[in-house]
Amino acid sequence: MSSRPSRGPAPPRYGIARILSKRGLCSRSEAERWVRDGRVRIGGRVVRDPEYPVALDEARIVIDGVTMSGAVHRYLMLNKPRGLVTTAHDEHGRDTVYRCFDGAGLGWIAPVGRLDKASEGLLLFTSDPAWAAAIADPERGPSKTYHVQIDTRPDAALLAGLHAGIEDAGQHLRAASARVLREGGRNAWLEIVLDEGRNRQIRRLLAAYEVGVLRLVRVAIGRVGLGELAKGAWRELAPHEIERLAPRPTPAVKPA
Repeated sequence: MSSRPSRGPAPPRYGIARILSKRGLCSRSEAERWVRDGRVRIGGRVVRDPEYPVALDEARIVIDGVTMSGAVHRYLMLNKPRGLVTTAHDEHGRDTVYRCFDGAGLGWIAPVGRLDKASEGLLLFTSDPAWAAAIADPERGPSKTYHVQIDTRPDAALLAGLHAGIEDAGQHLRAASARVLREGGRNAWLEIVLDEGRNRQIRRLLAAYEVGVLRLVRVAIGRVGLGELAKGAWRELAPHEIERLAPRPTPAVKPA
C-alpha cells in the first residue's frame, strides 16, 4: 500500500490590503481603497474585499494591469524644515513634510518616527514597514543626536540633571548624554543624545528646569548624520547607511 508524501503546513494567509502594505506598495488604508475601487486582480479576477485572504508570496497580484511581484523599497532622509507637521494629511490644513517630495514620484513612503512642528533636521522615510519598526523601537532602535539652542547659559547642575532624568506624566525622561557645544551672552547650544523614544522628550526635560528651547535640530540617527543636506532637501540613503541603522542587539541577561 503506497503512502503520499506529507505536504507540510500551508503558508499563512493575510488580507490582500495587508499584503499590499507589507510589500511597501502603499499604506494599509490606501490599499483598502484600491481594493474597493476594483483596481486589484488576483489570478485574473477582480477582488473587492480588503480582507480577501492571500499568501504573502502570492505572485498573481495585478494592480491597474501591472503585476506586482514585489516592491523595491525606498530609504530616504529629509532635512525637515521648521513649521511642517509630520503626517500625510493634517486635519487643520497645515503644511506637512510631504510638501518636500512634491513631484518626485516616489510612491508610498512613510516617516520613521516624527519631529514636531517646531523641530528641524533629520527625518527618515521608507516604504519598508519592518525596517521602520526596527528603527523606531524604543529599546533597540539607534540613538538620536540633537543640537538644541536654549534661552540660558547652562551650568553643571543642569547637565547633570538632564542625564539623571525626571519623572513626568508617569514616564522617566532622561538624556543619555548632554554637553555644551557653544555659549553666547544669553543663550547656548547643547548636544543632547537620546537612547529612548518619548514624545517631546527634550522639551519636557528642559521645561522641568525652566529652560526654554529656541531651536531643536536632529543631526544624527545612530551613525547616520544629516551632513550638508540643505533645509527641505532629501536624498536616498546609501546601502552602508541602511546597514548602520540596524537595531542594537538585545543585551544579554546575566545569570542571578
